[in-house]
Amino acid sequence: MNWSLDKSRPICPQICELISVAIANGEFAADEKLLSVRELALLAGVNPNTVQKSLEELERRGVIHSVRCQGWYVNENIDAAVNEVRSLRIKKTKEYLNAMKQLGCDGNEIVNYIEECKEEDNE
Repeated sequence: MNWSLDKSRPICPQICELISVAIANGEFAADEKLLSVRELALLAGVNPNTVQKSLEELERRGVIHSVRCQGWYVNENIDAAVNEVRSLRIKKTKEYLNAMKQLGCDGNEIVNYIEECKEEDNE
């Protein structure tokens, strides 16, 4: 998992996003135990309390669950993580489209810019 956090955004939501994406993409399997709060905090370079809050939020959303005295586990059904990531992708796409419209781009221009960027990435 890539722990590149954006200092201009709150950290807890970013940690929630990173863990949800990792689960949705299959980096963590259903019922798999996550690293401890301290280990995650060291990897992310943040305070353990921040990680704890993030894990509690993911539990509230149904993405993970805790087992007393054992740690945090991915839920058996990963649909909550998949749905969370899908919602995030839709939100980011809408933000991008709105920003491009503010720059005066129409739908065709936006598609052209996306294709141009994809070609640059493949070079």
